[in-house]
Amino acid sequence: PLLGGETGKAMTAVAKNPDDQAALKLLQADPTYNPSLHTTCVATQLDAGHAPNALPQRATATLSCRIMQGTTPEQVKETLEKAIGDEQVKVAIVRRRDGSTAPPLTDEIMGPIKAQAAKMWPGVPVAPLMIAGATDGRFLMNAGIPTYGLSGMFSTGDETNAHGLNEKIRVKSLYEGRDFLDAVVKAYIK
Repeated sequence: PLLGGETGKAMTAVAKNPDDQAALKLLQADPTYNPSLHTTCVATQLDAGHAPNALPQRATATLSCRIMQGTTPEQVKETLEKAIGDEQVKVAIVRRRDGSTAPPLTDEIMGPIKAQAAKMWPGVPVAPLMIAGATDGRFLMNAGIPTYGLSGMFSTGDETNAHGLNEKIRVKSLYEGRDFLDAVVKAYIK
């Protein structure tokens, strides 16, 4: 495995057997990997009441759900309704985004990436990764256009504040990432 230790072993075990409960438990305990293992829903907006001293007549919660392949928005809605267990609470799908399957990672795609990574960071392995978020590439994928995400930026565990109040990246990593992407794109157009 590209990742060592117990986490690497757990990833290998889950890849071989997605129902390996011991390996899943270890990965689910890590906030970096947990969202990539199953559908997640997080309350991102709450709205209720008009004054601090008055009971609200109604309340609204907006959930952002990241739905795994093989699960439909309707299934997530049903799961939420069961979990809430109150018929007076209405659950609605506000915005539906259809998922897409991953495009093939051919040598034509991976070759320039691996070559440039070897030039800039000798010995650093290149591996595909599924992220818990999404990009605008999903629109192209859903239109049948294979789309790939690529980053040449590195961060440590305490720098993973994407979209948070303290979002940051090291300056060196930003410039290296720019140079990496520039070289890879130029390799593709040759």
